[in-house]
Amino acid sequence: MQTVFNPQQIILVLGLGETGSSVLRWLQHFPELTVLAADTREQTPQLERLQMTFKEVVFYCGEAHLEAIKKADIIITSPGIAQSYQPLRDAKQRGASVMGDVEIFARVIATLPHKPIVIGITGSNGKSTVTTMVGEILKHAGYNTAVIGNIGTPVLAVMSEIDALEACVIELSSFQLESTDNLWLDAATVLNISEDHLDRYSSMGDYASAKERIFKHCKHPVVNREDSYSAAMGHKISAAHSFGLNPPANHLQWGVTQNQDDAWISLGSTRYLKVNKLPLAGSHNVANAMAALALTTAVGVDPTQACEALMKFKGLPHRVEWVATHQQITFYDDSKGTNVGATVAALKGLSQKVVLIAGGEGKGQDFTPLGPALKTYGRALVLIGRDAPFIEQATQHCGIPVVHAKDMKEAVVQSVALAKEGDAVLLSPACASFDMFDHYEHRAQVFIQSVKEVIGEKV
Repeated sequence: MQTVFNPQQIILVLGLGETGSSVLRWLQHFPELTVLAADTREQTPQLERLQMTFKEVVFYCGEAHLEAIKKADIIITSPGIAQSYQPLRDAKQRGASVMGDVEIFARVIATLPHKPIVIGITGSNGKSTVTTMVGEILKHAGYNTAVIGNIGTPVLAVMSEIDALEACVIELSSFQLESTDNLWLDAATVLNISEDHLDRYSSMGDYASAKERIFKHCKHPVVNREDSYSAAMGHKISAAHSFGLNPPANHLQWGVTQNQDDAWISLGSTRYLKVNKLPLAGSHNVANAMAALALTTAVGVDPTQACEALMKFKGLPHRVEWVATHQQITFYDDSKGTNVGATVAALKGLSQKVVLIAGGEGKGQDFTPLGPALKTYGRALVLIGRDAPFIEQATQHCGIPVVHAKDMKEAVVQSVALAKEGDAVLLSPACASFDMFDHYEHRAQVFIQSVKEVIGEKV
């Protein structure tokens, strides 16, 4: 395994969550390097374990992290630390290099004599679904493939097997892209842009610009021609591939065409897959599938093979996942719906009226787009969490009942009372979870348990 750092330099790993831990594990392979580790928090949950594991590393927590920043020549930041953080800006000004783990991955890949195919996926919604679809397509086509990045497996976790890998599929957040400059991608996409992380970015334009960095070194860019931000990025690029739910205009475009009564996923004028053959419901999943097709066929996968893989793909946990059906009311878990765009897509994707459970930490979003979607698809709105009053205010003209619940179980009880036969009860919060829960998976677990308890009480 080859390092990309000079042994004379002091390296700081800043942020001791999962990403920081993975960087420390990778740096262990290079005992000649001087490594520091720091966290802005005084109480870091896994500090004792990290100190036991990485005995040669000096740790700085709380205010002491500022001292570590001043000592470092190279600072490897976790995605949660913004590049606009003033101590990092000061470090750059004195000549320190600041980067993320994806940048290290990119530099290692550049040194390999036989480089794997590398595909990058970003966007506000659908990233994990499309990333997994692309991974499944490449595996079906015979590539030894790693699916890594924001989806869960840190990019440096696959370094020990990198020589054997034939393809890497990376889900990339805007936070990760901020600290990445040299990632060369065989294909990449910005799936869509909707309001998110406006507690970190000064405007939607700044947020979109962070996403657009994925195209900086990209052989085959793929854009969503029905998303204004993504499409605008495509206009700057010659020969960009695209996808959309409208009919395709040429051989670089995936879209939906009609043949008699059937809707088909098509590339240009060639039909490949009936829409109703996709196991995942909803127009947003048709778009996700076409994004995956555009990315994989751009790097040489046969479209027919790619469609075979998609017909076997059943979806991911916590993304409009069926939980239970009771007295003709169906319960769905979409706890991963942490922004307004994701929740609107979930509402549109279901084929029945919906009692929506929403609320949490809103991250500075504008909730008004929920109003029209609820007016069309909603039966009622049940609100939880810190930003419930803001959601109520933004949706006050949606024309359906709006009620508040103090916790998840009460929200499920209220939803069952408001739902009619044939309706869905959907947890799709349009918010982050950390005001009430440990993470979105914990929120889903509490919802699922609450549904089981309420159904049990009703039986």
